[in-house]
Amino acid sequence: MAILINKNTRVMTQGITGKTGQFHTRLSREYANGVEGYVAGVHPKKSGQEFEGIPIYGTVTEAKKQTQANVSVIYVPPMAAAAAIIEAVEADLDLVICITEGIPVKDMIVVRERMRQINNKTLLLGPNCPGVITPDEIKIGIMPGHIHKKGPIGVVSRSGTLTYEAVGQLTELGLGQSTAVGIGGDPVNGLKHVDILKLFNDDPYTEAVVMIGEIGGSDEEIAAEWAKTNMTKPIVGFIAGVTAPPGKRMGHAGAIIAGGKGTAEEKLSVMESCNIKTTRNPAEMGKLLKSVL
Repeated sequence: MAILINKNTRVMTQGITGKTGQFHTRLSREYANGVEGYVAGVHPKKSGQEFEGIPIYGTVTEAKKQTQANVSVIYVPPMAAAAAIIEAVEADLDLVICITEGIPVKDMIVVRERMRQINNKTLLLGPNCPGVITPDEIKIGIMPGHIHKKGPIGVVSRSGTLTYEAVGQLTELGLGQSTAVGIGGDPVNGLKHVDILKLFNDDPYTEAVVMIGEIGGSDEEIAAEWAKTNMTKPIVGFIAGVTAPPGKRMGHAGAIIAGGKGTAEEKLSVMESCNIKTTRNPAEMGKLLKSVL
């Protein structure tokens, strides 16, 4: 079992003709699921062409119709990425994963409002995220596949590099992952920590979760409060930014502390009050998780 994606997922790449899209599509296709997982590419001016055997279509709707793709991954440049997200949502895909960073906040506000209007089943992961991987089945995004191992631990993180760090520690300790999800750190994005916790809680294969957050916003606190009364599986947590100078903006666009809210200490305090074991040392995430099993 897993969440969001599995060996039966059929993926289209929006932006498949660009250098980044081609590079990561190739690596992801080679990871575990072979040619079958990546079934289409999309580019409005290159319909009828191919990339290493993957057919390219002019629209997301046409790609879905011809290949039954149910997930899109977006490597479109920032100025066009919001339109690409909206196109994928309007095509009623199951999941849209936007890797692109640097999308203007005002564009993502438009995306959010459009998603509210459509109100369909489509989930959005990102933007500015590393993607998602279900080890030994399929990976969608830019994460290094070789550090992952199949197992019962769920991972959710705002930080790409800390996702890899947590996964690497777990794998070294012999603890595989059910699914690892990088939600991204932009201020206006799709799935939040609490959304991923709900999915892990409902997944019978996931036994415990590593939750990694950052300074700024209140997403981690919201997730912790939900977990206190609803989560049936242990969670361990880490918040990046404990040593950040007071009032300083740093990290992702979403890592902005306002009015004294959103500090690392505040987040850790709320998490601990909600029975989430935490560490202030990123090198201890794996060992902390192992200790609660």
